[in-house]
Amino acid sequence: MSRVGVMVLGPAGVGKSTFCASLLNHIQSIGRRAHLVNLDPAAEPGEYEFTVDIRDLISLEDVMEEMSFGPNGGLLYCFDFLMSHLDWLDEEIGDYQEEFLIFDCPGQIELYTHIPVLPTLAKHLSQNLGFSLCAAYLLEAPFVIDKPKFFSGVMSAMSAMILLELPHINILSKLDLIKDDVSKRQMKQFLNPDPTLLSGINSSTNPKFYDLNRALVQLIDDFGMVQFLPLDSTAPESVGTILSYIDDVTQWAEAQEPKEPKDEVIEDDDEFGQMLAAAGGNQE
Repeated sequence: MSRVGVMVLGPAGVGKSTFCASLLNHIQSIGRRAHLVNLDPAAEPGEYEFTVDIRDLISLEDVMEEMSFGPNGGLLYCFDFLMSHLDWLDEEIGDYQEEFLIFDCPGQIELYTHIPVLPTLAKHLSQNLGFSLCAAYLLEAPFVIDKPKFFSGVMSAMSAMILLELPHINILSKLDLIKDDVSKRQMKQFLNPDPTLLSGINSSTNPKFYDLNRALVQLIDDFGMVQFLPLDSTAPESVGTILSYIDDVTQWAEAQEPKEPKDEVIEDDDEFGQMLAAAGGNQE
């Protein structure tokens, strides 16, 4: 059986850990086995229960205290240390052959744009450990109130898609925060980003940025890669829909071992006849 996992990405504060916990609970509620893997050395202690936790290897707090690094420099050091000790990660997740693993990743975009840490880790999980892996990039729905910020998020999502080279889904989280401010019709323009959303802004933008905005929007439109799935982490049906997309891109169903049918003991000919009749067979 192929090992299956999802790397959950996105800027800080978009609800990645909340989504991870909701996804874990939903998977377990439908009878499947799943585990959380924390890859954020700056995660708050005790916030969620992780099966595998990078803080058992190295934590940002310890690095900042002992080496006098700032938050960003400390985070890069933590991941450089992890990449030098991948045998630790291999050992920690080595026993989970048939479980679904949810990798909760830090929000710093530098980890896949400036240095290839997350792309290298994704390749290691896929090629060396045999994971059928996908990425889920979260962007919070309140971004749609500020259109330039939203399109900046779209560009970040597209960067992650290109650099990670994984099957990818994009998620618009925290929908409950804007349900009174944005209509369903308006929301459709953001779920499938519509370049015309910036037309009104461009008319009032400094001319120096007009050509840049037009070029960025044209790039998004030409690639046609970024579409979002709506998420309300408090609604099981919403989380279930996201899981169905993850299962589809990771080919989870195809990876399952076929189950052996149970042997049934037939007591007599009458019972055999009843079974045939129920199956639509003919008994002479």
